[in-house]
Amino acid sequence: MDTSESSTDAQTAAPAPAPPRRGWRRWAMDTRPLRRPAYRRLWSSTIVTAVGSQLTAVAVPKQIYDITGSSAWVGFASLAGLLPLIVFALWGGAVADTVDRRKLLLITNSGIAVTSLLFWVQAAVGLDSVAALMILLAVQQAFWGLNAPARNASIARLVPEDELPAANALGSTVMQTGQVVGPLLAGVLIPVIGLPELYLIDAVALCVTVWAVYRLPSLPPLAAAARRAGVREIAAGFRYISAHKVLLLSFLADIIAMVFGMPRALFPQLAAQTYAPYGEGLALGLLFAAIPVGAVAGGLFSGTFSRARRHGWMVIGAVVAWGAAIAGFGLSRNLWLAVVFLAVAGVADMVSMVFRGAILLSAVTDEMRGRMQGVFTVVVAGGPRIADVLHGTAGSAFGPRAAVAGGGLLVVAIMLGLAAAVPALRRYRI
Repeated sequence: MDTSESSTDAQTAAPAPAPPRRGWRRWAMDTRPLRRPAYRRLWSSTIVTAVGSQLTAVAVPKQIYDITGSSAWVGFASLAGLLPLIVFALWGGAVADTVDRRKLLLITNSGIAVTSLLFWVQAAVGLDSVAALMILLAVQQAFWGLNAPARNASIARLVPEDELPAANALGSTVMQTGQVVGPLLAGVLIPVIGLPELYLIDAVALCVTVWAVYRLPSLPPLAAAARRAGVREIAAGFRYISAHKVLLLSFLADIIAMVFGMPRALFPQLAAQTYAPYGEGLALGLLFAAIPVGAVAGGLFSGTFSRARRHGWMVIGAVVAWGAAIAGFGLSRNLWLAVVFLAVAGVADMVSMVFRGAILLSAVTDEMRGRMQGVFTVVVAGGPRIADVLHGTAGSAFGPRAAVAGGGLLVVAIMLGLAAAVPALRRYRI
């Protein structure tokens, strides 16, 4: 496709709508967006980078631990990447609303690729510098913060509104699959090829992404007025959120679910104590894998819910289901039952991601989509980290099972109370 081709032309040239699917196929993943060449290129690149990025996500903490022998330094490295991610995601959202998003994606994906290459260089020469690793991680997260809002905001220009839930389901399923396959692949490859080569594989995979983005149509701002991406534009994004209750509630729904209901900080303690008879290593691996596996399963069978029109109710129901499943997990002494509850929570998380993403793309004007995706990136990245602190503290004070179950029940109560008190989310539909 010619890179100067407009997104409108890309959509009008797309195949005619397919007839309604019947039987078991109506439950299977809705793949209609993949019939649109521009979206297919963007999505295909995600398949490669979803796994590649997880190789680096495993390699960095592994290398830091090998150098220091301290888990505390691994935690400090995670925080070192958080602040740049927050700052540049907010700024990157404003930038994405003022420039051609395709060009921004080219620049940022190239920057991430160069950073991965530098990760490989420092590992290959045996630099063994925690400071260098933390600086590279901060730079990488800054580029990712600039990249994610533009990438997510572009989807609404590549597929029609009625296919947004399906497009989000396709993208989220790939990312969740990467979170399962990537760490497993890293564990297999490190003894065979060594740690430095993981970084190199990620850098090569990012070259595929750069090529796919180059093949996208131009995505310039639709608004005629030229703007600069500064503090004023970022502040305008927050004012936009406060003036549109459905957007504010979609962000609050994710914050409620993650802050009160993401118990991953307690997985090691639960594996060592509650599920020790099953084997601590097995229990820990299953606990960490269960939610992503459930999310992938939810995505593979997303055909029905991706066609729902009452997006607000889907978000409310998904968050309540998440909280109930987490509470069930907290009350479970049997490891396999606990894994089932976590997998159910993963399905609910997938539904929530799909419809919160669809609301952010459909209820927002194009000139604001980048900034909304910037805030979305911050919420998604920050919520689980706050949850780690909250659950770790509560687990020490009340015990891990009580902290998990109590957090899940809080999610259910707060979400139902919010939905009852503010009807904007309940009423939202397309």
